[in-house]
Amino acid sequence: MQTKASLLLLLLFVFIPSVAQKKEPIYKITYTKNYNGNIITANPIVSYATSKSSIITNEDIENNTASLPFEKMVYNSVTNKLTKVSTLSKNNHISTIDSTSLKKYEFTITDEFKTILGYKCQKATTVVNSNHIDVWFTNDIAIKSAPSPLGITLGLVLETNRNNNYIITVSKVEKIKGVLPTIQDDVKTYDGLTYNDLIWKSKFKTISVFENEIINFSKESVSNDSILRFANGTIILKKIKFPEIKKRDQIFIDLTLQSNGDAYDRTGSVFLIPQDKKTSFLDGLQNGAKTLPIYTNGNGKEYQGIISTENYNPLIELMRFFTPFGVHQYNYILLKDKEWFDKAFYRQDISDLNAYLSNNEYWIGTFIGNYDKGGHKVSVNITIHNEEGNEKAEKLFMPLFNTTNIMEMAGQNYGSLFDNEKGLIVEFTLDKAIKNAQLKYIGTGHGGWENGDEFVPKENTLVLNGNIIHTFTPWRQDCGSYRLYNPASGNFNNGLSSSDYSRSNWCPGTVTNPTYINLGNLPAGKHTLQIKIPQGKPEGNSFSFWNISGLLIGE
Repeated sequence: MQTKASLLLLLLFVFIPSVAQKKEPIYKITYTKNYNGNIITANPIVSYATSKSSIITNEDIENNTASLPFEKMVYNSVTNKLTKVSTLSKNNHISTIDSTSLKKYEFTITDEFKTILGYKCQKATTVVNSNHIDVWFTNDIAIKSAPSPLGITLGLVLETNRNNNYIITVSKVEKIKGVLPTIQDDVKTYDGLTYNDLIWKSKFKTISVFENEIINFSKESVSNDSILRFANGTIILKKIKFPEIKKRDQIFIDLTLQSNGDAYDRTGSVFLIPQDKKTSFLDGLQNGAKTLPIYTNGNGKEYQGIISTENYNPLIELMRFFTPFGVHQYNYILLKDKEWFDKAFYRQDISDLNAYLSNNEYWIGTFIGNYDKGGHKVSVNITIHNEEGNEKAEKLFMPLFNTTNIMEMAGQNYGSLFDNEKGLIVEFTLDKAIKNAQLKYIGTGHGGWENGDEFVPKENTLVLNGNIIHTFTPWRQDCGSYRLYNPASGNFNNGLSSSDYSRSNWCPGTVTNPTYINLGNLPAGKHTLQIKIPQGKPEGNSFSFWNISGLLIGE
């Protein structure tokens, strides 16, 4: 039998007793869930009801063992008002008046009846998001309650059946002594959209890296106390402290972008600076590209800071993205039946780095190669989402190469080294053997016009210790899908826009996905990795180049 004390504990911090309801009979209704024929015994749904109101909760909330956030619902059958109350943390409770759930679905009352726990029930049907729902309700008791708001206005709902595969059925109806609580006055009330957003955001951790920062080309771009700017404003940098990240947690990075003046498709990168060796890319940013280790392969050019050496690690790329043609800034360019998006949104899973990021502090940067004073406006967030399940194995991380010339506007050479047969060669040493090694490879081709590597498929060949381990042609054929991001894209006589054309693994307005190349089990000792690409020859003052980055991951 439910006591007054335990009932009040059920809604601790959120509800207070109402003296006016003391003489009302109170019913406790307990529900059991059944999914695909399997009864779910954990955390049954519970509702408490009088003739005037009801509360929908569950056993974990009642026992103070519920995971945050959790939600209760209060239905006032006199005013036909549904209030939702959520606990986001111990001292943070929010509520909203739900004005749509009770009106959203139209029920068809049928002539079908059945008896549940001795109560005569009638069936009503509705459709919710293409799901067929049967609701069995009774008016044998003068209360209105349910395991959810669905059908609560009909009477006491004793069973709901969704598509005959998820059934919630009453297991017990009992009268109890006590006082039905009501909502506290100090709960913060929000509109429904804000309420749902606050609940959603409370389910994961958000690290704000950059918020509405300008990445442009201007001598007026200067650093401040929190954000460093380099290469005339085309690079922004901020130190980020990561919390503890469990091995199975999911990590995402998202970036939103608007043109603030630049009309062209540009290479962008969100990156992390390793500082575990004597020299880091930060030294190059602060002291000039010439201070970074030089790589040569015999083609007569010097490439700064692109491969791992004994005393230096290149950048770890978190996301390769490409700006569209002038989204937002050039939306005034009108075309029939084209409604331009106001911003570009990029989101990518970087959970393979969870062990590397956990409890560590790094400089995180964003680069957009452009020569425009207005440039682009960007926001970058990293979100961490708890994931249940078995732990993953410990991992080794070793950045091997990154030819993207992040300091393009400060003298770092383009990745044009693949005009030589040697291409790129990097040597690395493993202190101990690793299992299930993978190379996280991001590669995009650029440059030239019609015959440049941007528009001509080129095979990438990877050679490990003298043996070809992988060949593939990075290529995107879906660029036309992103037309509405590209208001300033050029339009040609053949009816195509520049943003429609297929490219070497990128499109204006997209993220480039990594390719994971299996390397197998690698023994301890020295290894050599070579990347070869048949880079196109220059045409006039136009030349081709490749932005590739590689991160070795192993167990």
